[in-house]
Amino acid sequence: MAFEIMSGSQAAAVAVQRSGVDMVSAYPITPQTAIVETLANFDARGELGGEFVSVESEYAALASCYGAAAAGARAFTATASHGLAYMHEVIHWCSGARVPIVMVNVNRTIGAPWCLDPDQGDSLSQRDTGWMQIYCSGAQEVLDTVMQAFLLSEELLLPCMVIFDGFYISHTYEAVDVPDLETARAFVGPPAFEAQLIPGGPANLHGLTTGDKQIGLVKNRHNCMLRAPEVFRRINSRFKETFGRGYDVIDSVIPPGVKTVILAAGATAETVRWALPKLEGTGLIQLRMFRPFPGPELCSVLEAHDIEKVVVIDRNCSTGMGGIFAQELQAAIYGMEKPPAVRDLILAGGIDLTLGMLDSALEEDMAGERSGQQWGDEL
Repeated sequence: MAFEIMSGSQAAAVAVQRSGVDMVSAYPITPQTAIVETLANFDARGELGGEFVSVESEYAALASCYGAAAAGARAFTATASHGLAYMHEVIHWCSGARVPIVMVNVNRTIGAPWCLDPDQGDSLSQRDTGWMQIYCSGAQEVLDTVMQAFLLSEELLLPCMVIFDGFYISHTYEAVDVPDLETARAFVGPPAFEAQLIPGGPANLHGLTTGDKQIGLVKNRHNCMLRAPEVFRRINSRFKETFGRGYDVIDSVIPPGVKTVILAAGATAETVRWALPKLEGTGLIQLRMFRPFPGPELCSVLEAHDIEKVVVIDRNCSTGMGGIFAQELQAAIYGMEKPPAVRDLILAGGIDLTLGMLDSALEEDMAGERSGQQWGDEL
């Protein structure tokens, strides 16, 4: 392994190349274009190791990944914002068909109007489609998570979306510990799933079914996804043995005696991590795996530290309801004996998180209320 200076998008592409992908389906869209550009350069130099397919749309990009995965190939694509929205029909189809695909989504606001800032609403609008979702806070985490995502997806036969903020991560350069090709490919190994399509073996796949059969398929898919934290930890344990670093479905930094924590996902989690020395009496919970939602893990951490207040950073907004991460947290803690109060700081539109915003959110007196909202543009 050796450190290299690269952006989050380049780190994602390097992870794909190191993972021995069989097919990359490429369609550019800001701010993920550098991912497919870097993979195209690997292909031009004969270093990709798989097929690089240029397609005419985001819809076609995911549809071609579906076909490749159904034939037993390790497939990858990347998108953002309106590109992800355009894929919506095929996103459902891939999870229902139980094909393992890894897709990177680089968060960008969905219009109208046009806005390039990294609102998480694009990926969160796909939260009920049956894809696992993992949010990353930096380039190193992006590289490592993409490699692990192939193994996670192939074991559970569920597609996986690896997600990070546009520009804050996709275009920011940092030192990344890059595994050598031989070690990385030995870790990921060959595709570990059976093909549904076999040459010379005609079959009718995913045709018409009835509701009484469909509910069994949905239940099975749901139960498989609930296994994702356990499978991820096993993969991560082996990753840590090989590369010397590791992650969990949530990561927490909670000093002794702290009663208030900030919950964040993506680049905002890294901002909070660096700000903690200036935020006296405050801890951090980084939400990495969002689907399945790690409710038991969150409740366990909150109970263990007797947390009284959680400030949730939501770079998104479910119109008419509020921040999505805060909603999910409130549902998860409903059954706790002493649930903490939840304050939702909404940064919809991808506006930057500042120390002043954190100070204001932490100082807000909730006066016994169990929940409340603040908007970043008002602080």
